[in-house]
Amino acid sequence: MTVQDLITALDLPGSCRVDQRVPKKLLIENGAPTASDKRQINDGIEEIQWLAALKPNTIGVPEYRDDVRDYLEIAVLSVTLRGNAKAGRLAELVHRAVPYPMVLLLNSEQILMLSLAHKRWAQNEAGKVVLDGGMVEVAFPGAASSSAIEIAFMQALALARQPQATLYALYQGWMDSLEALLAGRLTGSFKDANSPEQAAARRRGLQNCQRLELEAVSLRAKAAKEKQLVRQVELNLALKRVQTQLAEAREQL
Repeated sequence: MTVQDLITALDLPGSCRVDQRVPKKLLIENGAPTASDKRQINDGIEEIQWLAALKPNTIGVPEYRDDVRDYLEIAVLSVTLRGNAKAGRLAELVHRAVPYPMVLLLNSEQILMLSLAHKRWAQNEAGKVVLDGGMVEVAFPGAASSSAIEIAFMQALALARQPQATLYALYQGWMDSLEALLAGRLTGSFKDANSPEQAAARRRGLQNCQRLELEAVSLRAKAAKEKQLVRQVELNLALKRVQTQLAEAREQL
């Protein structure tokens, strides 16, 4: 799978295409709060391309406004990374630097990632936009190893298959599709949510699975280091309980 495959899957109309290079300097000025972040951007990013601007007049989907956020535009950006770049941290920096919600594609020789994150108005700084909740990110395998789940996900990404009521609903629809892929990798099948309530329940289920997976990793590491037999047994029993809970959580997805 490639960046171009994902762009093609979005099936965006030509009216919204921008295809302009974005200087790294703008990202450093707006999204790098520390000297370390500035170095990561300078050293880790090769190129930033603004691919498309999804607005009411370019895709026919109405804007969204409420007391928490204004979604007047969705930006589609592609970031080419250098070899040892930390994709997760750079994705967060790019999301923080751009005031619009973004469909963010990051790629290098080692990784291809799709990342989304909601935005809202900052509570203490007028006019400033901050991330609303965590990022939803999916890393993809190489071109030769795309599974049936990934193929179904790619088909679901098309703009015409996403909610069209508002730009917020559209963006949430893409986030729901990413979460459906993450769930599909655990359950073995890709299923679109039938309602916002079902999508929210799956989101909670994924968070629960992630929590249990981290707990299992921690218990496994502690058991491997423990020298006292009694304590090893306790840790292994705890690990089995967590693994059982994890299996049940995956079934509920």
